[in-house]
Amino acid sequence: MGVAVQSKFIAVGALVPWAKAKAGAIATQAWANVSYGPKGLEMLEAGLSASETLDKLLADDPRPEVRQVAVVDTKGRVAVHTGSECMEWAGHMTGAGYSCQGNILASSRVVESMARAYEQMPGDIVDRLLEALSTGQAAGGDRRGQQSAALLVVRDKGGYEATTDRYVDIRVDDHPAPIEELKRVFKIYDMTMLSREDPSSLLTIDREITTTLQKNLKRLGLYGGPVNGILDDPTRKGLRDFVNMNNFENRMREDGRIWRSILDYMEDLARKV
Repeated sequence: MGVAVQSKFIAVGALVPWAKAKAGAIATQAWANVSYGPKGLEMLEAGLSASETLDKLLADDPRPEVRQVAVVDTKGRVAVHTGSECMEWAGHMTGAGYSCQGNILASSRVVESMARAYEQMPGDIVDRLLEALSTGQAAGGDRRGQQSAALLVVRDKGGYEATTDRYVDIRVDDHPAPIEELKRVFKIYDMTMLSREDPSSLLTIDREITTTLQKNLKRLGLYGGPVNGILDDPTRKGLRDFVNMNNFENRMREDGRIWRSILDYMEDLARKV
């Protein structure tokens, strides 16, 4: 379960997205009542449904008319509220196990586009959330502009070393193009923390790839030998050093193959030298 968000507001990731494995996910926005996050997750964890949780949150709030909030529970049930005093355009669309909502949007096309993208995008929830966010922005997004974005996805024991449920937890607090920056950050996060890459992207380190490695490692100061296409010990050491210094240990292989993502990332860095 997870939440993706963008807003013309500083550090939106500190306010809007809340999620906990075996409980649910909550997005509290508009004139956000941030307490909806922790309180709602407690209710969900105690066994309340999404609609029961939402009803209780709103009933305890003296100003529900200025709030926008969506709740999804572990059974995929969805409950959403867009207050009557949320700034136009404000509204939401729901589907099987998801909600797309926003306020101060360019038009209703924003959430309509997000919902369509989320349903049609192949891949796991991370890919679908990011695509929905990008598509919503392309449809006009927040009519005030952009400033910050965040992506939070939880999975039981999905965090670092299986010690937390934070499968993905990244944010861009202030940037002129926060969604694109969020995607850039996620690309590195994905390589460092996750194991989602398609095995078909594994390449045999042949003479041509070895030559490319040697050229790029040399430019990065990690290899001092000849560029001869021979996968010798100095070349292997340079590759290991590159992987280790960039924290890509989960991508390191000792079977004569390499992930395309490692090659591409190294190429990008070497090109900038």
